[in-house]
Amino acid sequence: MDDFFLKKFTRRDFLGNTAKLCCLIGMSSVFLPCTEATSSNNEPKTEVEKLGKTGPEFEPVYLKLHKTGEMKKRWEKLWAMMASCQLCPRKCGENRLKGRSGVCRALGTELVISSYHPHFGEEKPLVGRGGSGTIFFSHCNLRCVFCQNWEISHLGAGSEKTINELAGMMLRLQEQGCHNINFVTPTHYSPHILKALDAAAAQGLRLPVVYNTSGWERLEILTLLDGIVDIYLPDFKYWDSAMSAKFSAGAESYPEITREAILEMNRQVGAAEFTRQGIMQRGLLLRHLVMPNNTSGSEKIMDWLAENLPKDTYVNIMSQYSPAYRAYDYPEISRRITGREYQRVVQRAKDRGLTNLLSLRPESPLFPLLACGDKL
Repeated sequence: MDDFFLKKFTRRDFLGNTAKLCCLIGMSSVFLPCTEATSSNNEPKTEVEKLGKTGPEFEPVYLKLHKTGEMKKRWEKLWAMMASCQLCPRKCGENRLKGRSGVCRALGTELVISSYHPHFGEEKPLVGRGGSGTIFFSHCNLRCVFCQNWEISHLGAGSEKTINELAGMMLRLQEQGCHNINFVTPTHYSPHILKALDAAAAQGLRLPVVYNTSGWERLEILTLLDGIVDIYLPDFKYWDSAMSAKFSAGAESYPEITREAILEMNRQVGAAEFTRQGIMQRGLLLRHLVMPNNTSGSEKIMDWLAENLPKDTYVNIMSQYSPAYRAYDYPEISRRITGREYQRVVQRAKDRGLTNLLSLRPESPLFPLLACGDKL
């Protein structure tokens, strides 16, 4: 277990593992929905079930491309893009193959990882009993001023790892019983991820892949991920380009590009699919963080989701905004949100007919869903 955590142990890690401990000792956690206590009658009976699979018939989508050699072609194409980096919408053009870094601050082709572990603080359909096998990548192309993990995303805290070491992390998370491999902030390392995934698949990786992203993704890159990603987990942070430019390092194109990206993600993976135990194996799960003073344009985002996606799309309306990093330099985002601000967004989503809204209620049954008539 010496390599279970890398050098950086983040606040997010602490919250997730604290919540796990609360669940194990029977206490309700304020951090996440606790799973039911495991009993001898409920324990998975087979290795397949332990891995969160419905049975031997389940196969993650990337295996087909791995077997045909298409996966190798995909990561080679992504790798070549680093010669004049075009991996994210900033298209900074820096030659990472020669060791240069762009806006994301990723240095050349170095792969830096903050931590990897079973995570129990993600959405319940991803967590189950075994946790989501999260791998936290250092650096970030969006660079939000309020980032709660700013030591990782802005300062690049973490350890340099090889492609083979990344593949080994995936396999160890599978051995530990995680239900998926969850790549957190993957955009600027997409070539490394696909190369390592190809290697891990050759060594027996069979878990679904979660692409946990800010949502600000180029369609050209998403096309190369088609047939590789099982679950897309994008944010939709801002409706107004003036807000995205102000709070995310000039990312004025964020709203338009993210809308296009979400539609493409939905086209690729479609409606959510689950195991008998309620673990998500395929589909789109959206996140939206409600921010103070409506700086994120939450109600308009709910309107757009209802008009452009199936009404049963899973949407996590998050209430945990807290000023971090440089947020106190901006008066409009220098406080937590109020209950009224949050309730207004949830009510808008319900009024527009969105039916699968995720909540953090510990008493929720198999899926932490809010029916349209429920109260938070």
